[in-house]
Amino acid sequence: MSMEKKNYSKQEKLKILKEASEKGLKLTLEKYNLYPTTYYYWKRKYFVSGEGGLDHGNSKEAAGRVKELEKELKHYKEMVAEKELVIRLKDELLKKLYPQAKK
Repeated sequence: MSMEKKNYSKQEKLKILKEASEKGLKLTLEKYNLYPTTYYYWKRKYFVSGEGGLDHGNSKEAAGRVKELEKELKHYKEMVAEKELVIRLKDELLKKLYPQAKK
């Protein structure tokens, strides 16, 4: 199977994904002269990001945003861990100061 590089629009990709699910993967890939890896890549992008995941150039922007969000999430997790530690230390101190008090 000789493959010629072609850029598909979002609408074309959606059409191919739908056609593969209705008429079968093998026939659709042969009809459009696509590698299975390309099809599964599009399918995964569609599953993860919806139609927007099939836009050209969206991957770099999305990857940058994901990194940004991961960094922010890490920061919030550290904040929560610090708060948990402070609460735990206060509880231990209260138990030592007031051993007769029960929770």
